[in-house]
Order: sequence, then structure tokens, then C-alpha cells
Amino acid sequence: MTRKVFVHVGAPKTGTTYLQDRLYHNRSALAAHGIDYPVGLKLDMFGAALDLVDRPWGGLRQEVHGEWDALVRRVSRHSDTVVLSHEILAGAKTPQIERAMQDLTVAGAEVHVIYTARDLGRQIPAEWQEQIKHNGRTRFRRYVRQVRKARQDHAKRWFWRVQGLPDVLTRWGRNLPPEHVHLITVPQPGAPKDTLWLRFCEVVGIDPQWAPVDSQRRNPSLGGAEAAVLRRLNTILKDEDFGGADYRMLVREVIAHRTLAQRARTTRITLPPDAHPWADSVASRWIEWIEGSRIDVTGDLAELRPAEPGPEPWANPDKPRNKDVADAAIEALAAVVLEAGRRPDPRFSLRAKMARAVRRARA
Repeated sequence: MTRKVFVHVGAPKTGTTYLQDRLYHNRSALAAHGIDYPVGLKLDMFGAALDLVDRPWGGLRQEVHGEWDALVRRVSRHSDTVVLSHEILAGAKTPQIERAMQDLTVAGAEVHVIYTARDLGRQIPAEWQEQIKHNGRTRFRRYVRQVRKARQDHAKRWFWRVQGLPDVLTRWGRNLPPEHVHLITVPQPGAPKDTLWLRFCEVVGIDPQWAPVDSQRRNPSLGGAEAAVLRRLNTILKDEDFGGADYRMLVREVIAHRTLAQRARTTRITLPPDAHPWADSVASRWIEWIEGSRIDVTGDLAELRPAEPGPEPWANPDKPRNKDVADAAIEALAAVVLEAGRRPDPRFSLRAKMARAVRRARA
């Protein structure tokens, strides 16, 4: 049987966290059936993906040097079907993709590319929120305008580099037969919870019974008021030159993920109604491209069309109610205070004690 390597390249915000976590928690059972998910000592393949795409990523680039080569070595040790997955791979440039293909085809492996795609009505708000969680300060209306004006093919803007379906699959599928390029559509809200997972299993050749452990990991969304708090905080922190590891831990993890994204009764961020005709026209072009490309499709191409706006008035995330913003800000402040209380006083840390001992010895 031909050895296969499936490279799941994204897109971001298409259930990738769920898929990766389910692969991770079932990796031993899957390996027993000839499906390997070679994460190494880490929970995911972010480091290897970042090493390949070679982006700064908030100061993390140097920390992941050599991780792509380490992943390739792990792949080469497996003779069965191998699954690789991380959403930032969608942004790889052509020379980086050529390197990946060359590395992965060693020993005659047959490479397949998987791309999970979701409609722009959900993707644009989701990507804006991710930008805000990565120190972004752009207002939502302006972000939508920027996305609409930006070039979608050979894109320089990160949004289209990872979300522009034809561009991503043209880059990654350039030297592959179309039957080795797999598109999985993300179902619309209301579909059974495991629909995406079952579609992924179908493409890779996984019997769902081989992976019984479900994933409890989620990447929840922010509401309008919560995004406003974070965006305003980012503006202040930029003036204070606060970033790097401290930002990732305190702002992204404690404030955004653990606190603001967990709040109940938030106002969902949706695409402005006047942008829906444009988003639908983009979907039409995508569907036409897919049908002409002869790539393998799992799911329904109609799921790439954004849902029509509902009858309720659109809530502008740039102008949330002041009371909602204040409530969210107080919860964020409380979370930071509690986090500070859990951290040891640096005056009594081991390093501080050792420094004082050295000073006393020298006295």
C-alpha cells in the first residue's frame, strides 16, 4: 500500500483547533490502525508550521528554529499514513511549499493536501477577532473595507493568504494531481456537532470508531463589547511598548481567552448587511473555480455561501453599549488582579534570594 502524508493547511477559524485536539487525544488508538499524528513532545504542530512559513509571530520565530526539520524526521520514521495539521500553513509562500513537498516526499510518500473552508460571512468577523487578540487595534468596519479592497490572488494581506481559497489551493496544489487536493466545507450552524470530524475522517481514511475520545477544546469568539475592550486596551499597551510573552500570557490568555470569550449573553459579531452581496459574489467565484479545478470535495459547496442577514438590526461592534463595555472591562480587570495574586512576589523568588546571598557574600 502506498504511504500517504496528509497535510491539513487550514484555513484558520474552520474548526482546526477541534480537529487537531481530537487527533492528539486519539493518537495512540489511531497509530494502532496505521494513522500517525507525529506531534512529538508538543500538543500541536504550531512550532513546525511557524518555522516553515517564517513569520515573526510576536517574537516567537527564534524559539521554533529547527522544528520543521524535527517534524520531517518524525514523519520519516513512520511507514503508515501520516497526518500533519496547522492552519498557518495556508499562508506559506511558494518556495516554502516547495521545500515542504520535497521534504515530505522522501521515501516515496504520496502527499495529499487538505483545506477546510468556511463562508466569508463567518470568516471575516472571526479573523478580525483573532487580529484583535494579537494586539490589533483596527475597527471592524475599517477591517471589512480593507479586506474587500485587498488583492485576493498572490495576496500580501494575511487574511487572503490564508482565507483566499483559490489562491491557497493553487499554491499548495501546484504540483499535485487534483485528486490529491481535498476541500472540506465547514457545515452551517445547526449541523450535527461531529459533521466536520466525520468529513475529515472520510478524506484521511479514518474509521470514526478508531477515535472515540471527543475534544473539549474550543476557540470561542468574542462579542462586540468584549472586542471593544480588547481593542482599546491594545491601543494603550502599544504606547507602553508592552508585548511579547507578557502580552501573550496576560492579555491573550487571561483576558481574551479565559475571561472575555467565556462571558455569557454577548452580542455576536456579524458581517455588515451591505457587505453580504460582495461576500456572496466571492463565494460564486470560488465555487466556479472549484468545479473547474476537479479537486476532491467533501461536503456541500453551497455551505461556502454566507447566510442571509436576519431581520434583527445589525449590531455594530465598533459602537457597543457603554454599559456592556464597562461590565466586560471590570471582569477583565478582576481577572488580571486575580492572576497577579496567584503569582509569587518576585522579591521572594529563588533567583532574588540567590542574588541577595551573593551580595551578602561579597560584602
